[in-house]
Amino acid sequence: MIRPAVPEDVPAIVRLVRELADYERALHEVKATEDDFLRHLFGPEPRVFAHVAEHEGEVVGFALWFLTFSTWLGRHGIYLEDLYVRPRMRGRGYGKALLRELARIAVERGYGRIEWSVLNWNAPAIGFYKSLGAQPQDEWTVYRLTGKALADLGRSRSGRGEGADPAQISPDR
Repeated sequence: MIRPAVPEDVPAIVRLVRELADYERALHEVKATEDDFLRHLFGPEPRVFAHVAEHEGEVVGFALWFLTFSTWLGRHGIYLEDLYVRPRMRGRGYGKALLRELARIAVERGYGRIEWSVLNWNAPAIGFYKSLGAQPQDEWTVYRLTGKALADLGRSRSGRGEGADPAQISPDR
């Protein structure tokens, strides 16, 4: 069964996130806590959402996503941050069902696309996504600003409009 996550699912979601990170050789990078997920998924104004796959009362997979906006399409889209199904439950349609639910939401709400990233060595996932009709965006390169580089840029004081309210910046200043 696929359903929206509820607060009681958070411990299972955190376990699955850690399993996914371990598979992706990045467990050491996981800092998120149950409190983080509770706050962001179920706080007063959630901006991130999750659906879970449940089998015999156990959460065996999840999709965590948030909205994007395409300036070219002029419409929202969904960015799929994580899709994970426990290895012993793969091949039973849970991953496809989770993506089908996101596609249903996107179509119902008039969103223009669903996008996500996949590690280039994750051949099983790549094959799965291609089997659904998803197309790789090989001409694009993902960039990330994090850690010290993010902090340094956020604290920098050089550049046009530095420190101003973005709404107050005009092209002639």
